[in-house]
Amino acid sequence: MLSYQHIYHAGNMADVHKHALLAWTIAYLTRKPKPLSYLETHSGRGLYRLTAEEARKTGEAAQGIAVAEARGWFPPDHPYARALAGTRARHGADAYPGSPLVAALGLRFEDNLTLAELHPQEHAALEATMSDFPARVIRQDGAEMALSLTPPEPRRGLMLVDPSYEVKDDYATLPKMLAQVHRKWNVGILMLWYPLLTSRAHLPMLAALKQAFPGALRHEVGFPPARPGHGMTGSGMFVVNPPFGLDAEARRLSALFAGLKGPP
Repeated sequence: MLSYQHIYHAGNMADVHKHALLAWTIAYLTRKPKPLSYLETHSGRGLYRLTAEEARKTGEAAQGIAVAEARGWFPPDHPYARALAGTRARHGADAYPGSPLVAALGLRFEDNLTLAELHPQEHAALEATMSDFPARVIRQDGAEMALSLTPPEPRRGLMLVDPSYEVKDDYATLPKMLAQVHRKWNVGILMLWYPLLTSRAHLPMLAALKQAFPGALRHEVGFPPARPGHGMTGSGMFVVNPPFGLDAEARRLSALFAGLKGPP
């Protein structure tokens, strides 16, 4: 349960998809001069070195963020590009932001930032990463945090749910958990990331989510497997209470990902 470490996958195409939509949503919410709450259930360490041995071993960043930047997917004023630039300015050219850092760099002083991570080493690293931000970092199961801290104050805001899916029960329990959170916090934007798998293990979860949240935004992109036999062939985001305009950004990303088979 506690074996997953995202450093092996940091900066891959799934991260590009997820972080682009997350950064866009935070930028949209911060246009209004009203404070907001950001909660994340499976935070990881928040900061990754793409030159680390673990990252170089899989080569997923070279097939992910490196390709997206080589193709000019994100102009400098895009919220995701600003998060990348802010991370590199603080931590060096080989640094890549996890979603907690993407969020923190887009939020304001008056916004509330709460991050949960259960893995002891990842939690310790997350505390160090977030030491320059007014963040609450807790070592707790993500689902427990989601249910115990909602509705947050202020009620305006979003929650990112981004598990590793190493615990196979996640596919069955996540729709129930999101429904419980939504009942307590019906105005919150709930963003769930999931992998597209050759095993199709994600499909029953999506059917349950669609039934529970018929008005949600479901966005999926495909990309070549990271290596022969790798079971993940795409990335999905399921967004409850999607903000205005997110569907347009999602369509823009769909067009970009559709061209991945050709050379940069």
